[in-house]
Amino acid sequence: MTTDVKNVDFKQLAVSGVQGLHPYQPGKPIDELARELGLDEKDIVKLASNENPTGPSDKALAAVQQQFAELTRYPDGAGFDLKATLCEVLGKEGCNIRAEQITLGNGSSDILDFITRVFVNDGDNVVVSQHAFSIYGLDAKMAGGEALVAPAKDFGHDLDAMLALINDKTRIVFITNPNNPTGTWLNKQELLSFLDQVPTQVLVLLDEAYFEYVAEADYPNGIELVNQYPNLVVTRTFSKAYGLASLRVGFGISSPELADLLNRVRPPFNVNAFALAAAQATLLDNDYLANSVALNNAGMAYLTGEFTRLGLSYIPSVGNFISVKMPAGIDALAVNRGLLQAGVIVRPLANYDMAEYLRISIGSEKENQVFIRALESVLAEQTAAQVNA
Repeated sequence: MTTDVKNVDFKQLAVSGVQGLHPYQPGKPIDELARELGLDEKDIVKLASNENPTGPSDKALAAVQQQFAELTRYPDGAGFDLKATLCEVLGKEGCNIRAEQITLGNGSSDILDFITRVFVNDGDNVVVSQHAFSIYGLDAKMAGGEALVAPAKDFGHDLDAMLALINDKTRIVFITNPNNPTGTWLNKQELLSFLDQVPTQVLVLLDEAYFEYVAEADYPNGIELVNQYPNLVVTRTFSKAYGLASLRVGFGISSPELADLLNRVRPPFNVNAFALAAAQATLLDNDYLANSVALNNAGMAYLTGEFTRLGLSYIPSVGNFISVKMPAGIDALAVNRGLLQAGVIVRPLANYDMAEYLRISIGSEKENQVFIRALESVLAEQTAAQVNA
């Protein structure tokens, strides 16, 4: 029987959770902006995706180079060497973790997907915070579930409001510490008090993608708490402070029982050999991590100082990014367009209920300076247009 494809509504054939879904929109790539505006890629500054401006670790580059000789071979699907190194490094930090507690992912976003696929059915829900990473809600909807959104408090997680949303259909609570895109953070006592009150059958996913950048004395190390709270899963990534965003490798730490379930839905060979080798090498490169954090601290100090000079308010951040508010009457999207015309890519936050804000990744010294000059120019143009309107 011949089917007239033109009359087939494939959207209606899709699973219900996908039909109304809008895909995640990442930061605009450099080559895309170059094509759109006819710019030279080398003149474009990208400060939109919280990437590490340091460049990769030399040890990571050497490890990747060695993998080319085995290009015809599948990677180690269990990630034995990387897991062993993680246990070693985390152990030195006081975290008693065994290999069977680790789930490796193609980026830590893989772990977010796994936990939702394992535990969220049609009609279930997850609890998230306003202004939090949008992937959490997307994953829940793909599984046929619902995201219950707790209003933020001072742009951060209101844990009491999140607790109040938990009901008998709640399967997971997502917490980002520090939060993206606001850079706000929870201290250890706040987190412990929350974990003590969450029903034991409700999982807590603690996303620590920016863990390495935080120096606050009472900032909690979530991995230290995993053995104390069986319903806790902590995720981290090599995409940020470790500078391996293009290789996509992250991991989750949980109880062995939870890790076993997550690994059941993990695709075979989901982390490639180059990513495994580079992550292991960078994990042992203490100088690289220290230099990355130092560069970030210097860049954060520069940008906050310049925002103050320009009379712009911002949300204090402990990550490798900062969200800055546009002046009254100035359209943040118009400023974003002006920055794009100047070859500077940042992240507008209208889809995070923060329409007046732009999120800026901390770049190199030169990149930060280029951004500030462009921002100052665009704001002057927008202010003049406002006066003449």
